[in-house]
Amino acid sequence: MGSLPAAPERGKRNTVTGDRENDGQAIAWRHLVTTHPSLLTILVTRHSWPYTSLMSARHLTPFDDLISAADRAVKTVLGGTSFAQRPNPADSIDHELEDAADKARAARLMRVNHSGEVAAQALYQGQALTARLDQVREAMNQAAEEENDHLVWCAERIRELGSQTSLLNPLWYLGSFAIGAAAGAIGDRWSLGFVAETEKQVVRHLESHLEHLPVSDEKSRVILEQMKDDEARHGTTAMAAGAVELPELVRKLMTMASRVMTRTAYWL
Repeated sequence: MGSLPAAPERGKRNTVTGDRENDGQAIAWRHLVTTHPSLLTILVTRHSWPYTSLMSARHLTPFDDLISAADRAVKTVLGGTSFAQRPNPADSIDHELEDAADKARAARLMRVNHSGEVAAQALYQGQALTARLDQVREAMNQAAEEENDHLVWCAERIRELGSQTSLLNPLWYLGSFAIGAAAGAIGDRWSLGFVAETEKQVVRHLESHLEHLPVSDEKSRVILEQMKDDEARHGTTAMAAGAVELPELVRKLMTMASRVMTRTAYWL
């Protein structure tokens, strides 16, 4: 696809109709996105167009949201989302592992982290689908975009180590998407509570992996350290936005589910 013009800017709102008065270019883009909904995802994921700018060009229906969620699911699970917003933290490191046992152990650990990011994508996307407040929905979509960086970095590292992602990623995605959608349907504060608790558990999980990585695996280490910083920030943001603390039983069930995924993805 060739170069694209800048996203249409939002004009002044018409006090009578409630519509925004955009120039001819914006009107043309609105028509294009209306007649070709799949273009929306392409512009966001491949050309870095801001999500909110495209939303202003078209009022999406629940069916549009469902189609977009299905498109993201396919890209997440099958690895079609190959674009990261930020540079890979490991790009500046030339050193590579030479010991076969170290490479195998690092690959398994990174496979677990990749599966965790698949689940995180599903959780945020499910919550965005059923969120009641627009600001919460936008926050979930923004978090999913940042988590996509982790997904891409982990996949790249796994390939460098000569391994593959988990064969059970579709299962992790479906389960997490259902949990996210249910949490969003219950209420936005509960949804944010799931985010805060999930990120808290992920940070502990990443700290454990940083301890178990081969000492000489600098590439995997810098990736996990950046991921840990991002996850901690997401959790803090969720709490500041009004997240409620989940009941102890729910937190324990989340921990049990996480253990099943991590121990299974380590081998499969």
